[in-house]
Amino acid sequence: MLKRLLDPLSGVHVPHRKNTALMEAVRMPPPATVVIPTVMHIGAPAKPVVKAGDKVAVGQLIAESGGFISAPVHASVSGTVKKVEDIVLSNGRSAPAVFIESDGEMRPYEGIEKPKIESLADLAEAVRASGIVGLGGAGFPTSVKLAIKDIEQAEYFLINGAECEPYITSDTRTMLDYTDLVERGVRRISNFLKPKAVYIGIEKNKPKSIAKLKKRFADDPHIIVKGLPPMYPQGGEKVLIYNTVGRIVPEGKLPLDVGVVIMNVTTLANIEQYIETGMPLVEKLVTVDGSAVKEPKNVFVPIGTKLGDVFEFCGGFKEEPKKVLYGGPMMGTAVPDLSAPILKNTNAILAFTEKDAAYHEETPCIRCGNCVNHCPMRLNPPAIAKAFNNKDGAELYKQRVNLCMECGACSFVCPAHQPIVQRHKLAKTIVRNWQNSQKGGKA
Repeated sequence: MLKRLLDPLSGVHVPHRKNTALMEAVRMPPPATVVIPTVMHIGAPAKPVVKAGDKVAVGQLIAESGGFISAPVHASVSGTVKKVEDIVLSNGRSAPAVFIESDGEMRPYEGIEKPKIESLADLAEAVRASGIVGLGGAGFPTSVKLAIKDIEQAEYFLINGAECEPYITSDTRTMLDYTDLVERGVRRISNFLKPKAVYIGIEKNKPKSIAKLKKRFADDPHIIVKGLPPMYPQGGEKVLIYNTVGRIVPEGKLPLDVGVVIMNVTTLANIEQYIETGMPLVEKLVTVDGSAVKEPKNVFVPIGTKLGDVFEFCGGFKEEPKKVLYGGPMMGTAVPDLSAPILKNTNAILAFTEKDAAYHEETPCIRCGNCVNHCPMRLNPPAIAKAFNNKDGAELYKQRVNLCMECGACSFVCPAHQPIVQRHKLAKTIVRNWQNSQKGGKA
């Protein structure tokens, strides 16, 4: 039964299209304005602490943490706050955003100080103050992962360098160009966690990253750089944990519940950079690619920069894009227009021509079983679809739709072009409503 829940051979072989893998990241100049949302993470929104007319500098706090699962937000450019106003994010959620007019000087905030870290609690507090969240795309506040009450729980420290989505190479460039930060970060955090072993999981289609990190950690047998099959979604948290340390994260549980602390490699590098400099998270390394982009690049971008400004820095478009995504083509989110800002967890922005963004007409399910065979969680999408159409929350719960990581492997292999991922997202809402009704009935 456990093997059926998470099969290491499941998933799909996606085209890699790592066009920018050999391109060292460049830093774009500050844009004229940035729009910095107070919600760029899972959890409670940050609370703005600035107002129109305030002068700000790079790294200055502009929104404080809104709770335990939250993250503060800092100015990514120096200049003047023009307004604090609600904007609609690509997920449809409305949130306050701080609009800053840049003075072009990128002056660092005078109050920047390197944190003093003498314990794991100090480390967790420093990460909280840095504003760092999961930079691989998840956006979970990283400080929460380090707020460990019983250090004996942290048996394994796992670094996610899989980067399994097509096109995206920002983590690859972190491993190749900022190896020193990665190395020091691994050793520093391991010193506080004291795990049995550290695993750095990287897909085998990144041989340079594997070789470079193996060389750096050759002196320590407890730090293992593990090459993994290039099978999507290898970088999924539960998949990576299973394929490195052989443990299954049960439904509703966290990695720490099975003895694992897991962190994206770029997140790790940014934590180390904050510890060494005191500069919080104010910029993001982003892969810019896609068939509509004239000059694909890896770019350091101030958080809050409009997508249009980033694409312009990359030469603009070869032709008008039909679709623009945050993230990769498998799990990415379409944006309504190019005024959308770069977020903390934006690891790529992709723009595709009409030909590559063509919509496939949905046809009836033919019960081929492809979606079942390729699901890493071994879910049954046809059974979920039937329960979804019946609005049957109890059956959807029984079918364990909440285990769906929304990786898109099912949709990728579906010959009928069924909207399986979208259906599963809506099905989770039905399950939540059903669970709430059950609680109400018991009360």
